[in-house]
Amino acid sequence: MRHLADMTSAALPPISVLDLAPVPQGSSVGQALRNSIDLAQHAETLGFHRYWLAEHHNMPGIASAATAVVIGQIAAATTTIRVGSGGVMLPNHAPLMVAEQFGTLNALYPGRIDLGLGRAPGTDQATMRALRRYAGAVDSFAQDVVELQHWFKPASTDQSVRAVPGEGQDVPIWILGSSTWGAQLAAALGLPYAFAAHFAPDALIEALTLYRRHFKPSESLDRPYAMVCIGVCAADTDEEAKRLSTSTQQQFLALRRGRPGLLPPPVDDIREHASPGELAGLDHTLQYAAIGSPETVRRKIDRVLELTGADELMAAAQIHDHAARRRSYEILASLRA
Repeated sequence: MRHLADMTSAALPPISVLDLAPVPQGSSVGQALRNSIDLAQHAETLGFHRYWLAEHHNMPGIASAATAVVIGQIAAATTTIRVGSGGVMLPNHAPLMVAEQFGTLNALYPGRIDLGLGRAPGTDQATMRALRRYAGAVDSFAQDVVELQHWFKPASTDQSVRAVPGEGQDVPIWILGSSTWGAQLAAALGLPYAFAAHFAPDALIEALTLYRRHFKPSESLDRPYAMVCIGVCAADTDEEAKRLSTSTQQQFLALRRGRPGLLPPPVDDIREHASPGELAGLDHTLQYAAIGSPETVRRKIDRVLELTGADELMAAAQIHDHAARRRSYEILASLRA
C-alpha cells in the first residue's frame, strides 16, 4: 500500500495547481493553451506537486475541454511534476476509452499521471445531449468507476476485451466532489478524495468528515488522503490582489447570469458591476479563497488547513494577465519555504 505524497518538513502540506486554461478577453484558445504549458513549466520549477486540468464544455473562457489531449501536452513539456485531470467527467465517456487514454499517457510519462474523476457534466443540458451523454449516466457513476478500475488491472488469459494501452498500469484514480456523495464513494472504494471548495464551499467540512470516518483501506491507499482546492490570488499588496481577483468574480457572475464568456480583465470596483444579492453570493462562494499579499494569503491558507486538516492543497487562479498569474503562483510557492 502506498501513500500519495511524502510530507516534507515544511509547515505547509504539498501544494498543487488546478488550471482551467482560461481564455482571457483579447486573447485566443491557442495562446491560452500555450500559457498553460508555460505555467506548468513554471510550477514545476517552483516545486508544486501536481498540475491538473479540468474538463468543461461549451464555455468560451475555458480551453481544456479535450482534457487528455492537454494533459499530454503539459506532460511532454515538463519532466517531474505530476500531471492529471481535475477532472475527467466520467459520465461523458465510456470507461474503456478513459482507460485507453490515460493508459497511453501513463505509458508515455510513467509514474506522473493522475486520473481525477467527477460525475457532473461540466456543461449545460443542450451540450450534454451533444456529447451523447444519456439521461441516467450520473446514476451509474459508481459502477463506471469500478469498471474503470477493472480496465487498469492485468488482463486475464480468457479476457475478450482489454484496455490497450491501460491494462496493468498504475494510474492513481481520485474521486472529485463538491458534495458528500463523492466523499462517501471515495471512502467506500479506498480512493483519494479532492473537494472543490473553490466554487462549492458548503459541504466541505461535512464531506471530509464522512470521507475520513468511513474510509476503507484498499490496494491503492491504506489511509484517507484528502485534497482541498481553493481559489488563490496572490500579489505584492492586498489592493493589487483584490483587483486581480475581480476577473474571477466577473466570470462567476457571467456564468450565473447564463452568459459565460472569456475571462474579463479586472475592474477597480466589483460593486459597480453586481447587485447586492450577487455580491453576497460571490462572498459566499469565495469564502475559502486566499486573496491578498503573501501575509494575507498565508493567514487564509493556515485557516483553511486548520478547518480541514487537508493532506494537500490545490490552488486555482483565474487571473486575466498571464504574468500576474505566474507571479501569484510564485508567491504561493514562497510560502512553503
